[in-house]
Amino acid sequence: MYYIALREGGKERAELYKNTFAQYPITIVEANKELTLQAAAFKAFDKISYADAFAAALAKEKKAILITGDLEFKTLEKGNKINWI
Repeated sequence: MYYIALREGGKERAELYKNTFAQYPITIVEANKELTLQAAAFKAFDKISYADAFAAALAKEKKAILITGDLEFKTLEKGNKINWI
């Protein structure tokens, strides 16, 4: 979100978005070694974007259901919990 806002609207817009999101109960998860290695494996073998690979890796780590409408995740459907919207 930050990089898109920065790229398309500049630093002021990116900071506005960051501050707006900070008002919501959103947890930022640090990309530790294990999460990064799992994301790299998804990226290498499932042909998904790096950002999507991190989302999938975090869902796997937390044993959570990944909720998405992005068809790029179809390659991960087998063996991962995905709720399609």
